[in-house]
Amino acid sequence: MKKERPVNLDLSTIKLPAAAKASILHRVSGVVMLIALAFLTWAFATSLSGPEGFMQIESLMTGFIAKFIGWGILTALGFHIILGIRHWVMDLGYWEELESGRSSANIAIVLSIVWAVLVGVWLW
Repeated sequence: MKKERPVNLDLSTIKLPAAAKASILHRVSGVVMLIALAFLTWAFATSLSGPEGFMQIESLMTGFIAKFIGWGILTALGFHIILGIRHWVMDLGYWEELESGRSSANIAIVLSIVWAVLVGVWLW
């Protein structure tokens, strides 16, 4: 028994709802933070190894690439916290309806973008 169902493999044509985008952003930011943990652990250990290690990390952190990485880490942290709070509120039984879920997702995404801009202004 072969079912002839339409298959859409072009993901760019699928319009995801705001709640799906918020969920995907939450997961991606979690993965970014996990990967960033390795860099941050190395930087912390090196800076505590002695004055030379501290100076090495200090000189590394003043460059554009380091500031960009720092911006990415702080942005991912902000995204994860904001979207995580949204998920917590939903676990408490609020914002579970279609319209309130859509609104809360849009608000969380906008707050996350504002956070990213504020972090960028603070770093540069």
